[in-house]
Amino acid sequence: MYVEPQAPHHRPHFHAYYQEDVGVYAIDEVELIAGQLPRRQHRLVKAWAELHQSELQADWEQLQSGRMPFKIDPLQ
Repeated sequence: MYVEPQAPHHRPHFHAYYQEDVGVYAIDEVELIAGQLPRRQHRLVKAWAELHQSELQADWEQLQSGRMPFKIDPLQ
């Protein structure tokens, strides 16, 4: 997640990167909303996001309030 103070965001989301690919995933209902990742990486990101959905939402709120996000554990 990144702070973009000059860009209005209407739906909470995060960006996932794998090599040259980027996927943008919604947080409220974990789904790919833009870009793409290879199938395996997409499934891993989606599983991770579903496990950490409440943490992702909390981080989104932190960023929108101008505060730093909390650290979220990676997929093990």
